Amino acid sequence: MQTFIHPSFRELTEASEADRILRSCVHCGFCNATCPTYQLLGDERDGPRGRIYLIKEMLELGEASQETRSHLDRCLQCRSCETTCPSGVEYHRLLEIGRSLVEQKAPRSLTDKTLRRGLLLTVPEPARLKPLLTLANLARPVLPSSLKKKMPRSTGPAADWPQPAHERRVLLLEGCVQSVTHAGINAAAARVLDRLGVSALPAPGCCGALAQHLPARERARETVRRNIDAWWPLIEAGAEAVVLTASGCTPTVTDYGRLLANDPEYAERAQRIANLATDISGYLEGFDLEPLKPASPPTEPIAFHAPCSLQHALRGQGRVESMLTRLGFSLAPVADAHLCCGSAGSYSLLQPEISAQLAQRKIRNLEAGEPRLIATANIGCLAQLQGVTDLRVVHWIELLG
Repeated sequence: MQTFIHPSFRELTEASEADRILRSCVHCGFCNATCPTYQLLGDERDGPRGRIYLIKEMLELGEASQETRSHLDRCLQCRSCETTCPSGVEYHRLLEIGRSLVEQKAPRSLTDKTLRRGLLLTVPEPARLKPLLTLANLARPVLPSSLKKKMPRSTGPAADWPQPAHERRVLLLEGCVQSVTHAGINAAAARVLDRLGVSALPAPGCCGALAQHLPARERARETVRRNIDAWWPLIEAGAEAVVLTASGCTPTVTDYGRLLANDPEYAERAQRIANLATDISGYLEGFDLEPLKPASPPTEPIAFHAPCSLQHALRGQGRVESMLTRLGFSLAPVADAHLCCGSAGSYSLLQPEISAQLAQRKIRNLEAGEPRLIATANIGCLAQLQGVTDLRVVHWIELLG
């Protein structure tokens, strides 16, 4: 794909990067076959190939419309298209650049700006989010059922973490929403690691994904710097990895090096942390998991929902399913397992209609095998699925810890 960057963009470093990515696309259309929004809406502009053309048009004309922004906004950033693409197009990076530029060329309405600012001020900040959710839950009995379903259902206070007792130590990211609504996930992970001879040390903070995706990129960089300052003493003391139980956070933390590549004070430390970051499923692959095998594994099947972040961004297709099977769990078959559940971070709040349709399709496929419960690997997916099923939904690590 040949491009001619508009003079107003030529001085931007990202414009040349976008140009490189655009030129790698052979517009074959394979990406549309696995794109959830294209399958749902049937509009070329709501598939990866169409969005690529919209970004190309913006870069060449030096302008963009509200319509262009709307089609870019509808992307879930699931990255299923990247798994399918035969040319290795870095679509997620191109979309990130395109969204940043379209913010300048097609400004949002005051209502839209206010909503996004509200999300940034609350969701990544547990100290603010917790009292808001407490108030919301007090009001739950009088709320419409549609709103009740969107509210996270807290699992209550987490059990105590095991005391550090091993020479091997890792940082375990507490996260933002998960630390408030489902703190038991990390407590279970800490118990699992303890049984394998590794002590988990809580690492406070939000990963920065929400700000990065909205996009509020300087805010994301500030979050990364704050995390580095908080985590670095523990890394210097010998922590061997930064482990994340929310698979949706892992791609952001592994990208810290790029996010702060031009920051002379933080660049080296950011890259070190990026190199140490891993989803817990990836970290556990290096262990003999026999100590985790239940004495009597349940015979009723479990439906596992593999988050897009785990499948496509981290290329961990089948990783958790293989572990659970080896440990004696029975897994129900799930049709179209590669497709998104519609959570996608803040997407369920910003694009509620599309998100709801994707959630309904996903839950039909998950429930088809008549499982006793649903397991997943990301807090966003867990909350999304909880809102559309009566089955219990858990993080898979809770089955072991």
